[in-house]
Amino acid sequence: MGSLTGKVAVVTGASRGIGKGIALALGAEGATVYVTGRTLAPDSHPLPGTVGETAAEVGRRGGKGIAVQVDHAEDDQVESLFAQVGREQGRLDILVNNAFALPEDLTEPQPFWEKPLSNWEMVDVGVRSNFVAAWHAAKIMTPQKSGLIVAISGYVGVTYTYGVVFGTCKSAADRMARDMAIELQPFGVASLSLWQGLTFTERARRNLESNPAMKQLTVTNPAIGCTPEYPGRVIAALATDPEIMKRSGGTFITAELAQDYGITDIDGKVVPSLRAERGSPIWHPILETRHGR
Repeated sequence: MGSLTGKVAVVTGASRGIGKGIALALGAEGATVYVTGRTLAPDSHPLPGTVGETAAEVGRRGGKGIAVQVDHAEDDQVESLFAQVGREQGRLDILVNNAFALPEDLTEPQPFWEKPLSNWEMVDVGVRSNFVAAWHAAKIMTPQKSGLIVAISGYVGVTYTYGVVFGTCKSAADRMARDMAIELQPFGVASLSLWQGLTFTERARRNLESNPAMKQLTVTNPAIGCTPEYPGRVIAALATDPEIMKRSGGTFITAELAQDYGITDIDGKVVPSLRAERGSPIWHPILETRHGR
């Protein structure tokens, strides 16, 4: 039995990338994982991966994977997802808000006025989608007096990375996680955000191969990268930490939490923190700060 046997998780945007890695890591600890994403059929997306393939791999890792096709820009689909979770499981222990509408030109160097206005879709699926999913999750978690909501963010929350809208979204995700923590605290539900550095997703590998110059940049230097499963290992540790509420409301660098919990990447690598190079989180756990309503 794994540390998450009997626990139920929802991981959004898990057809591929960081979401897939997190789903697999939670599955490896025995969790039942609802895998959401838009990609249902192989070869229907430029990058490999489907919700069904991720769910099947969760099962092979020792958990139970349940694939649900969800477009997180559509509120009715999100509502149906959480209704399904409530109906089938009667509980929810972990929500990982990872879904994000990454435009193809994200890493291109043009200024914001030379990129299309459609890049604002990152706010719709990346900020608003976080709130909608957490809104539904809280309705399940607060009556049970337990739960963990994690927003996947990054150093971009305080350091310019790729573009205006991207930074705006990640800063908002951090603040949203913090303020949710204040309102969830009386119900024993934790909310926090994690800062990922370079993660070797399918997209990242493609970009590094097509643009070798990226390997020389601090942001995308492969030497500091991690696998997509690395943050999932950290989330599993958070979800089983009996003192998780002491972290609620904080923004944390994944690599630093990993060191706290004695976690390495799947290959044994100790992933470095880039606090000195890229900046420090703004938000600290609410129990460490004075706050008002």
